[in-house]
Amino acid sequence: MTIYEDLKWRDIIFQSSDSEAISELLAKPGQPLYCGFDPTAASLHIGSLLPLLTLRRFQLAGHKPIALVGGATGLIGDPSGKASERTLNTKEVVDEYVQGIRAQIERILDPSGSTGVQVVNNYDWFAPITAIEFLRDVGKHFSVNKMIAKDSVSSRIERDEVGISYTEFSYMLLQAYDFYHLCKEFDCKLQVGGADQWGNMTAGIELVRRKLSQQAYCLTFPLVTNAAGQKFGKSEAGAIWLDAERTSPYTLYQYFVNTDDRDVVKYLKFFTLLCHEEIEDLIHKVETEPERREAQRKLAYEVTSIIHGGSEADKVVAASQALFGDRSLADTDPKTLLSAVESAPTLTYDSVDALPNAMQLVVDSGLIASKSEARRQISSGGVYINNERVSDIDFCPKASDFIHGTLMLLRRGKKNYAVVRLKDK
Repeated sequence: MTIYEDLKWRDIIFQSSDSEAISELLAKPGQPLYCGFDPTAASLHIGSLLPLLTLRRFQLAGHKPIALVGGATGLIGDPSGKASERTLNTKEVVDEYVQGIRAQIERILDPSGSTGVQVVNNYDWFAPITAIEFLRDVGKHFSVNKMIAKDSVSSRIERDEVGISYTEFSYMLLQAYDFYHLCKEFDCKLQVGGADQWGNMTAGIELVRRKLSQQAYCLTFPLVTNAAGQKFGKSEAGAIWLDAERTSPYTLYQYFVNTDDRDVVKYLKFFTLLCHEEIEDLIHKVETEPERREAQRKLAYEVTSIIHGGSEADKVVAASQALFGDRSLADTDPKTLLSAVESAPTLTYDSVDALPNAMQLVVDSGLIASKSEARRQISSGGVYINNERVSDIDFCPKASDFIHGTLMLLRRGKKNYAVVRLKDK
């Protein structure tokens, strides 16, 4: 199966400017292609995972991915999909964002070898161009009438209370020039991106045709939504980031573990590099044994491995099994374990000697409202310390009860946790 056929099987292609010509182009190994990522934050979020992994698929198929991080376009702001003007960041802030995103791209897309990803910054070629040069050499090729008709522009113009500034109106020309520059300098004839970029991408095709007398192509990915119609990549706590400091590997893993059965097959195709046979096997398990959630666990593990590495994914699985399965908490990585219970209430004591008994601990933590209820829960076997059932209301934890010497977990029932820590640990 060719790379183009694989993308179709995965339902990754939403639109293409010329499917037959693109398929023929990709039949020749070593084709350069690019996708743009604007630095609107110091980290990408998982909404960028589909374009990143699609570039990775092209790379594995023997083609040459180019990841464009928009140091210039990030200073302007893309109006696509936005109901109002973006807040403009300073160049210093955008430069910092560029460096953070570059590192994330190079972690997911191998930068080595003949098909290694090339990460480029469009500020490098826009900075030397004067406004007069740009208007004469680029602006003259664009009809304002056609630009206004593009969805990204027309949707804003039709809203009198918002409108669109000339700054964001010009974004289309900048992205079109990117395609022209990469075609001229890198022989890149294919651009890929989200469905909301169609107007900008076809403008680039037109500029390449006019200035280079060459044919270029583009294809877009579908907007990813869940079964409830919500945009992919959000949780109750907000966006899911690729940066481990913003979204812990455990939180990322749990986000995908909780995927709805109606979405998991689509996500396996979009967000993993599993082969067709592996995915078909998981599809069968979703249909016949959905309660086992094997597809969700596989999806979560693969995504976490891609973003944070297999070692980190293994730690997350160990922590998850320790919290919700039968694995020992002593075998888990303490940092991962803390991230797994980061939203749990935390008690801190000066020393082990300052710890109260189990009954007082669960009351102080808020897991149980009163001592009488705590006594009843402990007597009936509903309270645990480090997954070990507590049967004595007067039990006082010891230093050996602190996992890796740093923390102790209280649990009521199956999922209600609290953390006990010692000061300076």
